[in-house]
Amino acid sequence: MRFLLLSTLLLLSPAAVADDHADGAEFAIAIHGGAGTITRANLSAEQEVAYEAKLTEAINAGYAVLEAGGTSMDAVVAAVTIMEESPLFNAGRGAVYTFDGEHELDASIMDGATREAGAVAGVKTVKSPITLARAVMENSVHVMLSGEGAEEFSRLQGLEQVENSYFNTPARYKQLEAARAQLGEQPDKQAYLDLDQRYKYGTVGAVARDKAGNLAAATSTGGMTAKRWGRVGDSPIIGAGTWADNESCAVSATGHGEYFIRYQVAADICNRMKYQDVDVYTAGDTVIHDVLLPAGGTGGVIIVDKDGRVHLPFNTEGMYRASRQANQPIDVAIYKD
Repeated sequence: MRFLLLSTLLLLSPAAVADDHADGAEFAIAIHGGAGTITRANLSAEQEVAYEAKLTEAINAGYAVLEAGGTSMDAVVAAVTIMEESPLFNAGRGAVYTFDGEHELDASIMDGATREAGAVAGVKTVKSPITLARAVMENSVHVMLSGEGAEEFSRLQGLEQVENSYFNTPARYKQLEAARAQLGEQPDKQAYLDLDQRYKYGTVGAVARDKAGNLAAATSTGGMTAKRWGRVGDSPIIGAGTWADNESCAVSATGHGEYFIRYQVAADICNRMKYQDVDVYTAGDTVIHDVLLPAGGTGGVIIVDKDGRVHLPFNTEGMYRASRQANQPIDVAIYKD
């Protein structure tokens, strides 16, 4: 039954899925649903099917926009909002809890044609943070808004508001309880450094190239389980978790955000392509495996370059991901193989 369902989702074989070294394309889109300690041992067959189905739904939504001649900006928002609405992913509906038992969401978006960008951090009552990030980019003079100010702006924009409890899910609350038990009542810096890696991951994102050759990138997250003091990760920081430039590539990142901030991962990949004249595979692999990992940074990225080539490198056990190029089948995968 599982294999029949996967066939109906247009999934490829694992070998085909793993090979993202394809030629360029007229248009292309890639998405991720987070990276981290994803193993077959802790993910049931039913859960795999659920993740693959939602990834397929999201990639199809973005692909349909591109196929119809829509913009890369519309495509990445279409894909990300679907993942924000699913409790499977640490973004929107499935956001993790802060140490104090709330949800604080971050998101960012960038237009590769203009280098315009918008971001929000620490919002609690906006149903779709990525939609708000786009509104910041298009309807304000700023790049990043945070907290209550961002929420006030969202209301002025007429965006849908929800109670913070909208983001509550039983599975995430269990994660919070487990993280609190490990951290203790008054966690210090060392306690957070020692916190199990599985609590430090979780993001969704999309990158795309449209028929006009324009790139866009979008990233949304609930952040880190048991985060405190208004912690902000890499997802809303332009250059760290999100980057798009028509002269090189578009990137959305997922992983341990503090490292992605310190190493400006998303921009570094595209700048290597732009200034060193290396291809998307070399640039992505170098930053993720040779720069980030030796420093202690774990996670991955999705990349679409200016010619529509797709690369999805990661240095963890798994990364929820999918991609599709013009007139090609969908690639969906979770594990390294």
